[in-house]
Order: sequence, then structure tokens, then C-alpha cells
Amino acid sequence: MNLSLLAGNAALKGQLEAQTARRGLSHAYILSGPAGAGKRTLSRVLAAAFVCRGQGDKPCLSCPDCRKAMGGIHPDISVIGDDGKDINVAQVRALRSDAYVRPNEAGRKVYILENAQTMNASAQNAMLKLLEEGPPYAAFLLLTDNAAALLQTVRSRCEVVTLSPVTQAEAEAWLSRRYPDKSREAIVGAAQRCEGLLGRAVAELEGSSGGESQARAAAPELIARLSAGDELALMEFCISLEKWDRDSLSDLFSEGVLLLRHALVLRTGGDCGEADPDRRAAAAKAAQALSPKALLVAVDVLEQLRASCAFNVGAGHLAGWLCAALGHCRG
Repeated sequence: MNLSLLAGNAALKGQLEAQTARRGLSHAYILSGPAGAGKRTLSRVLAAAFVCRGQGDKPCLSCPDCRKAMGGIHPDISVIGDDGKDINVAQVRALRSDAYVRPNEAGRKVYILENAQTMNASAQNAMLKLLEEGPPYAAFLLLTDNAAALLQTVRSRCEVVTLSPVTQAEAEAWLSRRYPDKSREAIVGAAQRCEGLLGRAVAELEGSSGGESQARAAAPELIARLSAGDELALMEFCISLEKWDRDSLSDLFSEGVLLLRHALVLRTGGDCGEADPDRRAAAAKAAQALSPKALLVAVDVLEQLRASCAFNVGAGHLAGWLCAALGHCRG
């Protein structure tokens, strides 16, 4: 199988190549991994493989079906849940009706469900019936930050594929190929800050104005208020997060984790490699004000909050949790 477009993930590639060589593609996959890990890239590659009509390893990436699939314009590939909203039972039922209409051009129809963890129990049960009784030409790719958020009955009908962060060297090599016009300094900086999640590096290098930029600007302030030990200031900051969406909050928690890890490196006398002066200043202040134990506790808090963003937890609850937990991190 041709997985050259996916960076890193050698173990995953070996798993898929062995499976497809032995018995071909499965009819359903759960692609699991943190935001920016490459789930969308892998879903496009798998979707292209399903509709590919070329010779040799699939996807060939050169036949008309592959080119349409990679360009996002193939009539037999549908994407559900890419609007950021929860996937409801009505959408799954509509998908099920469409699945019984034969393909337009290719031999298969492929359905990509982004943020599959947002399906409630009714939507997942409707999806389960389709996974069990759908037509043989239909294939399903469920993308999720957390496979455990899906019902066990749904997981048992799918091949679960877990994507992992890439190494910094792999990130630099991939980013250099994708952005040959970017400076070496910009490439290395983005690779260092993305924590192995290339989607974050892409957003940084392309100047994304969405939640990631908002989070990157806010994270130094969060760490600065934590370092200052002013509980009222920290509370005011957390209250301001109540209107953020879950994706933006997830980005904020990721940025906070990165800055706290920088602080741990600085506290041991090392160089965190952070070029941005505001981010480096926030990390340095945390390193001076917080003990290693407090830094590790704060990292654990933010990682738990980041994981919770994959579930249907309201921003107000997450902000309250953040305030209460970080208020006890100093020491």
C-alpha cells in the first residue's frame, strides 16, 4: 500500500501494509489520534485507495480517481462532520440512505466522518447498523481524537488505526519538503513547537487565524498568571474562556503544556529552543516561580483538560476545572 504522503508512523504503516497485502482493505476504519496527527491526510489516502483504478500499490496517486480523491472532488467520497458541529442521528440516517445508492464512477463509495466522537448514542447505534448491514461497496472512515469515546460495539466492527506524533527530525524533513520557500529558522521553530503534530506546524507556517493563533497568543498569559500566584487574576482569565469553543480550548491546553515543558527544561539549566520572546519569557517566569513538582502537576492538569475536549464537555465546565485545578499547582 502506498502511504508515502503520511509522515512518520512507521508502525502504523507496517500494520496497514501487512493487512492489505493479506486480505485487502477493510470496509471500516477508526482513525484515532490527537488533532494535527494526520488523520485527515490518512483518510484522504485511504479514500483514494478505495476508489483507485491504477496498477500496483494503491493509491497510485496518478489515475483520475486518485487525483479527484486527493483534490476533494470525487463524487463517490463524502465527508460528514467537517463543519465543526456534532454529528446527529439525522445525518447518519441520511448517510445510510445514500449508501444504498450505487457509486457514480468508482467501484466503491467512501464516507469520511470527522469528529466521530461527537455522535451521541442514538447516532452511533444508527452507524452500527450501517457498519453491520451496509452494502458491500460502501466503506467508512471514522476520525476521532479518542477512540474510547465511541461505543465498544462500533469499535468492534472497525479496524482501529492509531496515529502517533512524529519526531522532530521527521517534522523538519516533512515541513521542508512542503514549504521550500520558508526559512530554516521558521521550519525548525514550527517543528519544535508542534509536539510532533504536523497540523499545528502547518497552521503556524500558514498563518492560521483560527483557534490555534488565538491559543498561541493566550497561552503565555495563562502561564504568566499561574506563575504570579494571583488566584483572582487566574480566575478572571479562566472566566474569559467560557465563550471559547472546544477546539480552541484544546489548542490552548496544548500550548500551555508546551510552555510548561519549556519551563522544566529551563529549570534544569537546559535550552528549550524557543525563539519567540513572549513564549520564552513566560516559560522562564514559570521556571523561576514554580517547583518541578508544581510544573509537572500543571502539565498533568492541562493534558487531562485537553483529553476532555474530545468529549461533549462545555467550555464553562472546562474553564472552571482549569481554574480550580491550577489554583492548587503552586508549591
